[in-house]
Amino acid sequence: MSLGAIPGTGPNTSPLPVIRKSKVKTLADLPTGRTLVMGILNITEDSFSDGGAYLDADAAIDRGLKMLYSGADIIDVGGESTRPGAKDVDPELERSRIIPVIETLVKAGAIVSVDTMHVDTARAAINAGAHIINDVSGLTYEAGMPELIAQSGVPYVLMHRRGTAQSMVAEANYENVAAEVIGELRTLRDEFVAKGVAPEQIIIDPGLGFAKDAEHNWALLGSLGAIEELGHRVLIGTSRKRFLGELLAESGSSRPPLERDTATAATTVLAAKDQVWAVRVHDVVGSRDAIEVVKAYGSH
Repeated sequence: MSLGAIPGTGPNTSPLPVIRKSKVKTLADLPTGRTLVMGILNITEDSFSDGGAYLDADAAIDRGLKMLYSGADIIDVGGESTRPGAKDVDPELERSRIIPVIETLVKAGAIVSVDTMHVDTARAAINAGAHIINDVSGLTYEAGMPELIAQSGVPYVLMHRRGTAQSMVAEANYENVAAEVIGELRTLRDEFVAKGVAPEQIIIDPGLGFAKDAEHNWALLGSLGAIEELGHRVLIGTSRKRFLGELLAESGSSRPPLERDTATAATTVLAAKDQVWAVRVHDVVGSRDAIEVVKAYGSH
C-alpha cells in the first residue's frame, strides 16, 4: 500500500496524499437522476494527453483522490494506453501499476472501474475491490472475459472497436456508421449474454475515436438515442480526443489535448441532454458543472 493510504502520512508530514476517512462504497451509492462523471486516471507512460504524469503510485493516488474529492462519481483506472498505435503492455506490468492504486482508492470511498483488455488483470482488479470492468477491446475481446464477468456479476463496459490499437485506424470504414456500430454492438452483446452475462450488467460505449474518424464521431454523438434503444446504460468518452482538436484547429494545427476541456464539457452537455448514464473525462469539475446546468435547464 502507498504510504499515502496510512493516516498521518499526508501533507503535514510528507508530500504524499492523505485520505479522508470514508466508508467503502458500493454501486448502490451512486447518485441517480443525472449523468454520472467518470474521471480518467491513466497510470501509463504513453497516453495521448497525460502519459507519464501518474506512473508513480503516489502521484496516481493523489490524482485519483483529487478527482474523487472534486466530484467524480467513478474513477476509471488504467495501466495500458489504448490510443491508436499504442504498444501492448505486459499484463503483469499492468497489474503492478494499477492494483495498489485500486486498493487505496476503494478504501478511500471511491467507486472504481478498471480500464483493461486482459482477463487476468480484470480478475485481479475485481479481487482488489474494483466495481466495474471497462474493456475497450470491442470485437477482439480476450477469450474468457465473458465467463469472468458472468461469474463475478460486476458491471461491464462493452465498447465498440474494430481491430487493435495498431490496426483500428485502417478499420474506420463505414457506409452508415451509426447503424453498423449499433449492429456490431448488438451482436457482441448477444455473445456475452449467451455466455452467461446478465443484460443488466452490460454498459454500452460506442467507442468514439476507436476505429472512427471525426465524421463518424459526430454522427455517433447525434445518434445517442438510437444507441440507448439497445436497452443498456450508455457511457460516452470524448475527452480531449483528436476530433475536438481538429474542430478547433488554428493555422492548420490541431488544438493541443490539454486545451480541449471546454469542448469536452460541451459534448458532456450533449450527452447529458440525451440522458446517457455517464461521461468519461479528464476534467471532472468542468463536466460536473455542465451536468448541473443541463439538470437545472431540464427542471424549468
